[in-house]
Amino acid sequence: MDWDNLRYFLELARSGTLMSAARRLEVDHTTVARRIQALEKEVGAPLFSREAGGHRLTEAGRKLQPQVEAMESAFQAVESTAPASQEGLSGLIRIGATEGFGTVVLAPQLALFAQQHPKLTIDLLAMPRLVHLSRREADIVISLERPARGPVVVTKLTDYTLRLYASKAYLAAHKPIKTREDLRGHTFISYVDDLLFSKELQYLDELHRPETFALRSTSVLAQHQAVAAGAGIAVLPAFVADRDKALRPVLPGQASFTRTFWMSMPVETKHLARMQAVWEFLRETATAQRGLLLPGSTVDAAP
Repeated sequence: MDWDNLRYFLELARSGTLMSAARRLEVDHTTVARRIQALEKEVGAPLFSREAGGHRLTEAGRKLQPQVEAMESAFQAVESTAPASQEGLSGLIRIGATEGFGTVVLAPQLALFAQQHPKLTIDLLAMPRLVHLSRREADIVISLERPARGPVVVTKLTDYTLRLYASKAYLAAHKPIKTREDLRGHTFISYVDDLLFSKELQYLDELHRPETFALRSTSVLAQHQAVAAGAGIAVLPAFVADRDKALRPVLPGQASFTRTFWMSMPVETKHLARMQAVWEFLRETATAQRGLLLPGSTVDAAP
């Protein structure tokens, strides 16, 4: 039985669509389909049911998956001890993170790390949604909520601070804000409620329920730009807003929030050299950026 066919089977089982599996394998989606057809012919049974939303494992496919995963783990263990693997980090690693943290904090640091390891390819998925480790959308995921279950390694990466911000121009044009009651009547910028990807983003429920929104967006970077334009007030990560000299904290002693980034990766890949190296680099980056993430705090960012 061709191992490559089994490898393609595993990616499709995890991703659920030909296009997603093809991106992970860096091939055309027709190649994935051809490999699956060849494997089904070898096995003598259909492994997937083709549906409108993608490919779902059949009973035969569900029975085959754990066996192929065991083969994958054995192959990776052999690969990591081969002489070629000792010559430096190589291969592809995909990191999923929230949009703001991925763009502002991780992107410049990972670019420098990649320069030090020219054989290593890093994909950074900095997105305003949850990146799923279980679907193999990424190899390492940094999320706002701790994964509840599954064969994954999880660590607390860092806490970070959020505050209420407005532009200097907005504050100069509106009545002073000295208490939470003074927020009444002001215009806010926030997330789109029914498209929130995490309950950890529901900051305003803890502070003040706005009557008027100038803009709601799934993107925290879009919210930042709207605040900087003087359109209203918003809760923003300090690591985003404190870098913008046009913004000022509003009610700094009363409107402050703390959230946590969790980092996870599959147990089956934790022994790979590139996974270990990037994992540790991300921990070191969070620690080094503690002043930006937790301004004015002495709390250890990665206990």
